[in-house]
Amino acid sequence: MRLKDGSGASREDSELQGAGRLSWNLDWNLLRTFLVIAEKNSITGAAIELGLKQPTVSNSLKRLELVLDTPLAERDPRNFVLTRQGKALYRECLDIFGSVSRLPDLLASLSNTVEGHLKICMASHITTPLLDNTLAEFHRENPRTSFSVSIMSSHEVQEAVLAKTASFGVCLALPARTDIQSQLFYREHFGFFCGPGHPLYGRKKLNLEDLRGHERVTFFSDEPGDVLNPVAALRAQAGFSDRVAGASNNLEEVRRMIGAGLGFGPLPIHVVERDIESGRLWQLPPYRHTPAVDITLLSNSRANLNVAEATFLRKLTTLIANTPLAQRTYGNITPKRPSIK
Repeated sequence: MRLKDGSGASREDSELQGAGRLSWNLDWNLLRTFLVIAEKNSITGAAIELGLKQPTVSNSLKRLELVLDTPLAERDPRNFVLTRQGKALYRECLDIFGSVSRLPDLLASLSNTVEGHLKICMASHITTPLLDNTLAEFHRENPRTSFSVSIMSSHEVQEAVLAKTASFGVCLALPARTDIQSQLFYREHFGFFCGPGHPLYGRKKLNLEDLRGHERVTFFSDEPGDVLNPVAALRAQAGFSDRVAGASNNLEEVRRMIGAGLGFGPLPIHVVERDIESGRLWQLPPYRHTPAVDITLLSNSRANLNVAEATFLRKLTTLIANTPLAQRTYGNITPKRPSIK
């Protein structure tokens, strides 16, 4: 039975008409403004980002709440917190604007040739011949393609893929999500290292106990439950010092601080093999059974990929699937040490 309102229209028809009116009458700029408000978690911050006056941004939020007939944020002079409805709208806005940003690539995909731009988001130490060889071969076969690579934290990579602002992402393994596709790309082993100025440099036959009491350099994600959990678990078990002399989410900066002698710290072994062989870094225990961290390839099945993106992703995922994990595991054999005189 279809219930009717006073005008004779069914309730279902009225709801559909209301939804249609909203899509036609909504000022889409309000969604854009709300997206920035949510990202900055502040009306003032959004005003600065958008180059608008604070009252203008505040009024835009009020207008959007009025149109949607729901509160989107709880705010006072000191606090700003999105409501449950505001958080849900923010996720939808990410999806909407991610789709809009991909329109040029989508239209370019109608060409008969493989052309287009690929936007890749990666963590800072992605080093594997699987990716390097695929990039080289793909561009050689399809010279009308181009790439841009952004370096982010693993959590930011995931958000970029979810928002469809990246063709795909490569990062340290994160908890599985139903709204994103994840494939084990490769596995890397981490070791602990120090630089030439460190008191442990050049010393052999050390054990984990020898590392206790020394200051550490590490990644921000070296925490229980985060992407470097295997590293965090080992250092907690070994009883390493809580004194952190330096931290970063960028491998190059962590390597710089370790090499400068600020402290010892973790690095993926296969990435720093040349530094080990040249004597710029000295590997510390454990020498066997080092922490293993999975690197994953992330993609969004809801994203409308252009021909170049779809072709490249298919080529890469096929290569991964056809390469045994043992051949995609790096750093599990300790490199040769330099001779220290």
